[in-house]
Amino acid sequence: MLELSDVVAAQERIAGAAHRTPVLTSRTLDEMTGARLFLKCESLQRTGSFKFRGAYNLIASLSEAERRSGVCAVSAGNHGQAVALAARLAGTRATILMPGDAPEVKLAAVAEYGADIVTYDRFTTQQTEAGREWAAEHGSVLVHPFDDPRVAAGAGTVALEMLDELGALDVVLVPIGGGGAISGIGSVLKQLTPRTRIIGVEPAALPITRMSMDAGERVRAELRPHLADGQMLTTPGEWTFPVMCEVVDDLAAVTDAELLASMALLLDRLKLATEPSGAAALAAALSPSLDLAGARVGVLVSGGNVGAVRLADLLSQGRAASGSPVPAARP
Repeated sequence: MLELSDVVAAQERIAGAAHRTPVLTSRTLDEMTGARLFLKCESLQRTGSFKFRGAYNLIASLSEAERRSGVCAVSAGNHGQAVALAARLAGTRATILMPGDAPEVKLAAVAEYGADIVTYDRFTTQQTEAGREWAAEHGSVLVHPFDDPRVAAGAGTVALEMLDELGALDVVLVPIGGGGAISGIGSVLKQLTPRTRIIGVEPAALPITRMSMDAGERVRAELRPHLADGQMLTTPGEWTFPVMCEVVDDLAAVTDAELLASMALLLDRLKLATEPSGAAALAAALSPSLDLAGARVGVLVSGGNVGAVRLADLLSQGRAASGSPVPAARP
């Protein structure tokens, strides 16, 4: 588990660079879940996701010699954008290795932030290996998207802001990819409000954290395509997995259909445009398999990097499949 002091230091380091993002509420969502939901909108963070917090914290922590060497990262988009901007603000160069099937809006954004882009095939090349090989060959510093305590500490500042604004919560829902966000957020909550129940949310197509926790060790699985491109991980992080085992109380899995319904609801009722991964925590809150009745629930809306064309296409898929983008209210 992270030391609380590490997260407090990260909060001081990113102050003035990262936004303090808003918390939104909705009577409609409360009626649908029987709970009181508080949506922490990291979709409105710089670069469009919570990833900026961790990337900036790590890069701002580097020595002058390390900055002169440049940084690199492997990312489907959100982490790449965060590293690209953080590197520009820190005055260092960045190279981002991105899967060839990354959304066009994310590729374009990384380039606009001034980073160089190198593409790779994520179905044949393991993400972490690609990043380590590039860093070793070019002498740059690898900014890992999740498996680094400095990145997790940056993400943990989300929890500090939520507690400052909302006080103790009964439940907090956090999407899980490699585990950086929930490791940082969970570390803060377990030390400051230990009664808070922390629930990680994964794609039902590949719930790799659930598989690993059930096995008692990190499991590596074959990549199974699904809509949540920000959560396409085939194994939990080496550093994050034991932290998750310590701080995560439960796990939930959401389907592509549930993600699409959640995205539509966020757009229709709260005017928030989110990517599929960004809507995962709300999708879990809306699922009948999760009983949140009477609870005060923090929901991390983790990212909003979705272009207008893709958003329209995704929402049309959801409407065609269900006949309605909005889930029914619970009895």
